[in-house]
Amino acid sequence: MATTAHPYAGLWITDDARVRHELLPSGRYIEARGTREGAYRGRYEVSGTRIECWDDTGFTADGVFVDANTLHHGGMVLRRREQAPLALPAR
Repeated sequence: MATTAHPYAGLWITDDARVRHELLPSGRYIEARGTREGAYRGRYEVSGTRIECWDDTGFTADGVFVDANTLHHGGMVLRRREQAPLALPAR
């Protein structure tokens, strides 16, 4: 599991803002879907430009960072955004 910040940690959002992923420096992520903040949570690992994600329910997805601002992940295109993080208090 990732334990230090890497260049891809941060907020990633689809162009329509429907899906939002916050990649936390701890190797955890929080995903929002539509108006449902914190819809999914899980862990991720980055190796080079590849990302593997495992949500807490067992679903898995992978992706590729095309460049510093574009992520192709789970059939979606997400772009880096400089916005307030989605981090919610731990459950």
